[in-house]
Amino acid sequence: MTRTLLSVIQRPMSAYAPDTSDRHATLARARGYPYPIPERSYHWRKSQVHDFDPARTEGRTPVLAVGSNQSPEQITRKFGHVEGAEIPVQRCTLQGFDVVYSAHIAGYGSVPAMLQAAPSTTVTLFVNWLDAAQLAAMHETELRSGNYYYGRLDEIALTLEGGETLTSVHGYISRRGHIRHGDEGIALVKVTAQNRQRPAQDTSQMLAHVHERIASNEPLDDFILRLIDEPDFRQSVIAELSTDSVDFAAAYKIVEE
Repeated sequence: MTRTLLSVIQRPMSAYAPDTSDRHATLARARGYPYPIPERSYHWRKSQVHDFDPARTEGRTPVLAVGSNQSPEQITRKFGHVEGAEIPVQRCTLQGFDVVYSAHIAGYGSVPAMLQAAPSTTVTLFVNWLDAAQLAAMHETELRSGNYYYGRLDEIALTLEGGETLTSVHGYISRRGHIRHGDEGIALVKVTAQNRQRPAQDTSQMLAHVHERIASNEPLDDFILRLIDEPDFRQSVIAELSTDSVDFAAAYKIVEE
């Protein structure tokens, strides 16, 4: 870490008073990522979960969800205001990959997920089946901060719940790489995987890990609230996490937005 970066990140231990009306809810959202994930496919409509109907995927683009986009709670945040929006969300397994923490911080204070190669692991994820307008809206949430590419994974072994297989799928690929823990990264404990070789933590533990690395001289809650409330500080933390991050290690093709 350079002296310049240290001067941006370090801060006296005095109390921090963020501009937020509900400190508890703000911290809970940061720590709660990736939010509750169902154990079966579902159909999201009007902020509610309904039974999945494969016929409703017709004409839509399959986009792999690896973090909070698997959760009805997060889909509601992104699409709950859109009149008539409904999204089929299909559970799947993907061979040769795992989900780890990306070397960046979301605007709401979480350490987000990224897909990463893991030859001996099979991870359980979801596919969001998006129409053209929904895909454009999802791009706005995933691409505007410069943390992900929109890409396509080919020659994969993805099995949808119900038995259908895909050999290609679209998704958001981290530009930042994963936070280093040895060379393996830290997996999301709330994302199920078979034969996982990496250590796994929840987001609360991961935020504590980042806090210890970056600014252990201040209270953890204050650190998280600064990540949310101070964009320049958040960017300085991302810059530090990126100094030794590990790039996405599988082949993919960037898709023009």
